[in-house]
Amino acid sequence: MTTAQTKASTGRVVSRWAGAWLRVEGHWMWYRRYWVSTLYSTGLQPVLFLAAMGLGFGSQVQAGAATSGFSYLEYVAPALLVAGAAQLAVGESSYPVLSGFKWQQDYIAVTATPITPGQVLGSQIMWVSLRLTLAGVIYAVIAALFGSWTSFGVLAVILIGTLTGIACGTPVMALAATTYDEGTRFGLVFRFILIPMTLFSGTFFPIAELPAPLMWIAWISPLWHGNEAARAVSLGTVGPLATLGHLAFLIVLAGAGWALAHKYFYRRLVV
Repeated sequence: MTTAQTKASTGRVVSRWAGAWLRVEGHWMWYRRYWVSTLYSTGLQPVLFLAAMGLGFGSQVQAGAATSGFSYLEYVAPALLVAGAAQLAVGESSYPVLSGFKWQQDYIAVTATPITPGQVLGSQIMWVSLRLTLAGVIYAVIAALFGSWTSFGVLAVILIGTLTGIACGTPVMALAATTYDEGTRFGLVFRFILIPMTLFSGTFFPIAELPAPLMWIAWISPLWHGNEAARAVSLGTVGPLATLGHLAFLIVLAGAGWALAHKYFYRRLVV
């Protein structure tokens, strides 16, 4: 049997992707029983931000150069979808992944079968991608009731939100694979990386309003690249070449995070 194949418990040989999808099926079986408990993170959290900032605070903000001539609601709506995806991805890539190694130890149980650590990682990425896409669809539908969208570019915004989430999530999966304590480092990630990234990556205002010495922080933030790409496809505020550059940054970061996570999953699970 080649490295690209694995054998299911039935004795059948299945492909690498099919082996990963078996794990995704396991996630789905759990989710369909407990989906109500995830409603807040799956769409409602960014909707509340939209209501507070887009409708509440936004009612006091006039359309102008800072919002590219759009209402504040239209300006902030795509960025809140992307920010919500980043937050959900980091949450799903931290403690749940550590639990697979340390507490529930289901990763250890699964890799005792012909399922490989690479397939476990792939299934986690696919599952998080599905969660992000579902959350994006829920948010987009509710936001449409507020009149937040100006075009069908919202469909692309959902995909950009998923890509941004994976770009943020895969490095955290690598971090989780190297964590052996109770996950105290994740608190630092949430407080000192995720929250500042949400506030100062162009989500609520253009980064041009930041002090010049701090703008470089936004430039290396995946959330800023996601925000710019999302506004490009929904509002047309960024040119096509710049949009491709933002997407390329996210793809490279997601790939680098996957490579690190792949290395550390194997290191921890192969004895």
